[in-house]
Amino acid sequence: MFKLSNLKINYQKDPVGISSVWQIGWQLEADRRGVFQKSYQVQLAEDCDFEMLLYDSDVVDSDESAHVQLDLSAGLLSSMKRYWLRARVWTTQGEESHWQVSSFVTSLLSNQEWNAKFITIETEGDSQESRGFYLRREFSTGKQMKAAYVCSTALGLYHLYLNGKRISTDEMTPGWTSYRKHLLYQTYDVTQEIREGRNVIGAMVGAGWYKGEMGFLHQRNNYGEVAAFSARLAVEYTDGSREWLITDETWCGAFGPILFSEIYDGEIYDARKEISNWSQCECTYMDWMSVHNIDFPEHVLTPQAGCRVREITKVPAKEILTTPEGDTVINFGQNMTGWVNFEIKGYAGARVELNCFEVLDSKGNVYLDNLRKAKATLIYICKDDQAVRYKPNFTYQGFQYVRVKEYPGAVRAEKFTAYAVHSDMEETGTFSCSNQDLNQLHHNIVWGMKGNFLDVPTDCPQRDERVGWTGDAQIFCRTASYLMDTYTFYTKWLRDVAADQTEEGGVPHIVPDFLIGKNVDDWLVSQGAHSAAAWADVAVIMPWTLYLMYGDTKVIRDQYESMKAWICFMQTHAVDHIWNYKLQFGDWVALDAEEGSYFGATPNDLTCTAYYAYSTGLFAKMAAVIGNEEDAVAYRKLYQEIVEKYQSTFFDRTGHLTAQTQTAQIVTLYFGLAPEAYHENVVQDLLKLLKKENGHLVTGFVGTPYFCHALSENGHTEEAYDLLLKDDFPSWLYQVKMGATTVWEHWDGLKPDGTMWSPDMNSFNHYAYGAVAEWLYRVGAGIECDEQTPGFRHFMIAPHIGGRLSFMNVSYRSIYGTIVSDWKTEYGRTTLHIEIPGNTTADICLTGAVQVTECDGLEFISEPGHHGNPKTMTARAVSGSYTICYKEADHVNS
Repeated sequence: MFKLSNLKINYQKDPVGISSVWQIGWQLEADRRGVFQKSYQVQLAEDCDFEMLLYDSDVVDSDESAHVQLDLSAGLLSSMKRYWLRARVWTTQGEESHWQVSSFVTSLLSNQEWNAKFITIETEGDSQESRGFYLRREFSTGKQMKAAYVCSTALGLYHLYLNGKRISTDEMTPGWTSYRKHLLYQTYDVTQEIREGRNVIGAMVGAGWYKGEMGFLHQRNNYGEVAAFSARLAVEYTDGSREWLITDETWCGAFGPILFSEIYDGEIYDARKEISNWSQCECTYMDWMSVHNIDFPEHVLTPQAGCRVREITKVPAKEILTTPEGDTVINFGQNMTGWVNFEIKGYAGARVELNCFEVLDSKGNVYLDNLRKAKATLIYICKDDQAVRYKPNFTYQGFQYVRVKEYPGAVRAEKFTAYAVHSDMEETGTFSCSNQDLNQLHHNIVWGMKGNFLDVPTDCPQRDERVGWTGDAQIFCRTASYLMDTYTFYTKWLRDVAADQTEEGGVPHIVPDFLIGKNVDDWLVSQGAHSAAAWADVAVIMPWTLYLMYGDTKVIRDQYESMKAWICFMQTHAVDHIWNYKLQFGDWVALDAEEGSYFGATPNDLTCTAYYAYSTGLFAKMAAVIGNEEDAVAYRKLYQEIVEKYQSTFFDRTGHLTAQTQTAQIVTLYFGLAPEAYHENVVQDLLKLLKKENGHLVTGFVGTPYFCHALSENGHTEEAYDLLLKDDFPSWLYQVKMGATTVWEHWDGLKPDGTMWSPDMNSFNHYAYGAVAEWLYRVGAGIECDEQTPGFRHFMIAPHIGGRLSFMNVSYRSIYGTIVSDWKTEYGRTTLHIEIPGNTTADICLTGAVQVTECDGLEFISEPGHHGNPKTMTARAVSGSYTICYKEADHVNS
């Protein structure tokens, strides 16, 4: 069996709303080994039968099955139109695949075509309001229609309607961006919704991130004072003609049932104020208001083809309980981000009030303190006695529990359903092992990601924050890219990272940013709202990570000037290559911090300069990747100078770091900053510091992600497993033992006696410390990309057996196909099953003094170890499935 599968365009399946086809890719599947592509053919057509060909590559001799670029001539594609694309391949053994077909819909190919106005019924007098409002326009089609498409967006949030039907399952559109610099719009195929004759197009609009209260400064109108909507409808007829309808003064509007809807505080919906048939021709409402235009720069509009926010997972109510204080509470059994969908049958004026929250307190009562000022409340008011279902429109909550404060009738579990809501990304990683607590930790990490990947990578989803902290995003991006296909999600956000940089190249603490330049009495803003080491370095580390995981140089080219500006910013503000600048978070919330402080004990000069070196070294590599040899040489030189200064500054004469903290040793090892002569000193010091804490970590945001790597890379895999599998405070598994279903902000967010960490900063859904999952994939299972051949075109499978685990089964779906590393061990004998996708190769590395007893056709050779690591047995393998058996040295003769 051999076939081509998973044909994607710009990393998306059947994308709707792309302005160009900048790359396509596919996967080769076979039931035999050694399947390699020899050539391919791609065709593009206006019809699904491919009778109206626009492009034919003919047979191209190439082994590329990812990042395939098509030589499409200018003017070949038109705006707002569906096209069909198909591909087939031939293997080196002469096999030919069937055609694999995909389609795509273009957005506007130029923003000059937009022409539509941003319209609203709000005025400046509504700047303190967060009401929802209707917009509508009636129109007619007079001929036989072939197709119809809409491009739409909002300053705020919107839902699009046609003839009474809501268009698409997208939520929280158009998303959160640096609106005045970068605004997304969505494209929809509405062919089935438009009929010949009279039609109505409409939108419901809300405040959202644009004008609602956002951030710990509790300020409104961060981007504008009125919400607005803009759209362009294209109708294509069978005779080839087209008609356009745009938002302009011919539309009308009215305030509706959404009395209030904001990100933090929830929604108040009064069904008595609904306008019947408001988006249908049958509407008899007469008091429509005139609309007016809002000026907005059209050149910042960008089409969004995929990775939109949707309801992803349905979560039924687990139990209904009564607290000691007498509250009725629904437990969904899973901390999540999203909302509650509920059924109600009451009477005119009857109310439902739900308060969403994360945990019960030590006495089993409702705990709201860690929400700070966020109300996280849903209120629904009935219009009559008919049964209806309701879910909020323009808000979301972070919760596991819901207090039912008001509800007409009996509260029954089947009437309440929660939905996990986040950006729609394909799940690419799976993990299971013999330790159920570790399995639960992986589950918690995945759900922490689900909870904080709602359009932007936020820190937390429940309190009055929920912003794109760059540090959290940086330390988790490699883990995230194993768990899910993050390319589209992250590249969208990186555009805002670049857009929000200061003129000097500084990178904000949060993106999208609304802190820089604010004249407010706030400690963080006054100390410095940008350019903290590890946080700002996301500008370089994330593009590098995406390049490693997907092998695509486009992200490097797109972010190149942003990355270079950040390196130059550090260079400008460094003193003799020692970098530090204004407010630094350092090893944030490390347990070695002074009492009452969030700042860890590792000196800022050290962590800042370590990241300065690390980012500069990565940038030099990326400059070389895209052929900018001048920059590559210059920044390699700068990197060497920074490393030399680091070594002469932070090491004493005996070859030990002057800062004897776990984090200082970790970043020095992981970033490769130790002189070779002192390398083992740093390793031994880390082990001593670990022993001092009885095998526990005391690291924060900077040290924790790399702790297990610093151990396993230097011959101490078992210590890494011991650290990972600790289940008392402080540890990853302590949270699991305490019943966590997501990762917490603090190691002891919930203490053994049931009391809480300080409520001012105690999220129970904070993904950052979940970065340890990267170690499970890269080291535990050993699925590691090759920097010289990124994107897993060639990769390593080098599992590290340990932790008293009897098995570990891990898979990762790369852009070439699914990689599997599945090991089982008993009495020193290990069986390793691996799967290598078509058109790729892998080096299989068996660590330690082992004897291969079953090689499954592979030829293993012995290679020396390095930095305390034992020697390895390595074999090069082509695509296919393999099962290898081997023994440890102590068991060779047993």
